[in-house]
Amino acid sequence: MKLSIYDVILEPLITEKIAKASEAASQYGFRVHPQSNKKEVKSAVEKIFNVHVESVNTLNVSGKWRRVRHVPGQTAAWKKAIVTLKKGEKIDLTK
Repeated sequence: MKLSIYDVILEPLITEKIAKASEAASQYGFRVHPQSNKKEVKSAVEKIFNVHVESVNTLNVSGKWRRVRHVPGQTAAWKKAIVTLKKGEKIDLTK
């Protein structure tokens, strides 16, 4: 299945850990489509944000068990991508 570049990246991740990494090492986190691979993530970030990507690390985040009103259930599993940009480049996610 071929994904569009706008289907690959679902949303940016804004956490304290990723905020520190973006200041120190130009790393940004994104929630991506579960069937996307590193090459698709790299080309999507380069085309959407007009930057040069140095590396992409991906990981699958498994769902956690939660209990709601004594009924056990599991949150959805999702895929995360940590993108490292070339030195001196930034992405403005506040738009």
